Amino acid sequence: MIENLKAIARWVRPDNYGGAQWPEYFVFLGQSRDSDALERSNFEQGLAALGGESDTVFIVRERHWAVGWVEWIAIHEGDITALTEADAMTCALSDYPVLDEEHHSGLEYDEVSERWASMRMRERIELCAEHRLSIFAARRDYLPPNDSGSLFNSLRG
Repeated sequence: MIENLKAIARWVRPDNYGGAQWPEYFVFLGQSRDSDALERSNFEQGLAALGGESDTVFIVRERHWAVGWVEWIAIHEGDITALTEADAMTCALSDYPVLDEEHHSGLEYDEVSERWASMRMRERIELCAEHRLSIFAARRDYLPPNDSGSLFNSLRG
């Protein structure tokens, strides 16, 4: 059955790696300190779709010199059901990069809202003026309504 997997691969020891060895495991999805909302959403939803962590499916957490830390979902070679599901999800991600649109949108909205709430008043006023919104909207900690979405998109990046 393992030979039928199309998209996920067995763990391979990276060059200059000094951590634990995982030869009986396949790598599903990963994330790092620098992951965006899409990568974090797919990681959370992918793990949830596999039923969460178990004896054969778990998150491996490792330090990384460039990004601080990385996490990846390990699936034991004996868990054919989880491997098949993970492989199907990985194939689906090659066609459309989001496992759960609603979850991803929610994460993205929360991040933008937090960014707005943490900005100084002057920055908010400048953004409101730039996006042709009332500068009085800058007084509130919640995002001002913006039908064109330009403010949201500028805060998203």
